[in-house]
Amino acid sequence: MSYHIESVGAISLHHIGNKSAEEGCIISEKCLNIDEETAQTLKNYFINHFKGDERYCLAHQSDLSYNEVYGFVSAIFDDPSSLHDMSINLARHLYEQSTHPKIKAGEFYTVYFSEAIIDGEVTDAVGLFKSENKDTFLRVTASTEGMSVKSLQGVNINKLDKGCLIFNLERENGYVLAIVDNTNKGSEALYWVDDFLKVRPLKDDYHDTQNILSLCRDFVTDRLPEQFEVTKADQAEMLNRSLAYFKQNDNFDLGTFSEQVIAQPEVVESFMQYKDEYAKERDIEVNESFTISDNAVKRESRSFKSVIKLDRNFHIYIHGDNKYLKRGFDPETGMNYYQLFFKEEE
Repeated sequence: MSYHIESVGAISLHHIGNKSAEEGCIISEKCLNIDEETAQTLKNYFINHFKGDERYCLAHQSDLSYNEVYGFVSAIFDDPSSLHDMSINLARHLYEQSTHPKIKAGEFYTVYFSEAIIDGEVTDAVGLFKSENKDTFLRVTASTEGMSVKSLQGVNINKLDKGCLIFNLERENGYVLAIVDNTNKGSEALYWVDDFLKVRPLKDDYHDTQNILSLCRDFVTDRLPEQFEVTKADQAEMLNRSLAYFKQNDNFDLGTFSEQVIAQPEVVESFMQYKDEYAKERDIEVNESFTISDNAVKRESRSFKSVIKLDRNFHIYIHGDNKYLKRGFDPETGMNYYQLFFKEEE
């Protein structure tokens, strides 16, 4: 996803505490009044951390109109002058979701962007951001009496904890969102994406590619060894073939993929059954044909680890055909072994 934000519009800022600790909220009476230099600094702080291509949309299990963020943001798009009033509603909604004892208090920004360009299309956008972590800074000053140093606590503008850009597109489907969540470890992290925003991945080429790659990886590592006699080398080779298909083709076709990568009819049948189970368990749609997203392939390939770990002594990295790797058992030592065949040593 490519986008550009020309300038920052109105900004409302509130402080959100932890509800389980009864810390409450500090609600501002009006929007921030800042100079141009500070506005530019805030723009960089808000925008520069959105790097990925994965898109989301607001959702609700019953009806989209019940999604609180959707309702408040829609009001802002309809009347930008309502931003501060809606920011108060958003702040209180966020506070209601901040019930986990490990959720940190922090500053919550609601921002209106009048000129936002996404994939070449000009629209407006609303940004929601929260800073939770504070860094220590040194303020050094010089005077006629010499130098002085003071320790200060503040927000590091190079680290955005949580952020969301909501573009005024596809309103009927929950808008188009980009999300940053750099404090997403532990169960408490779910409150931003799942409880506050309530989002699901947007159905596009990136999402389709990500789904099928995750499906392939889980099938090879989990289901395949349960139903068939396969070695770690066999699994590594199939992972390599799967990834190679996505890197060498522009479009995905389930039939072609099954024939070229999985090949054996009984394994193909198992894969198709697993695909249906995978989609049902995760409540997702696994499309059988789509344009492959190179960015999704690049990201998901990090989890395709074709490595055989042998005790704590050796790791074998398999990049090609496993016919040059043979597994055996030595009865004298009672240990397994691998034979590696190669022509040249580099």
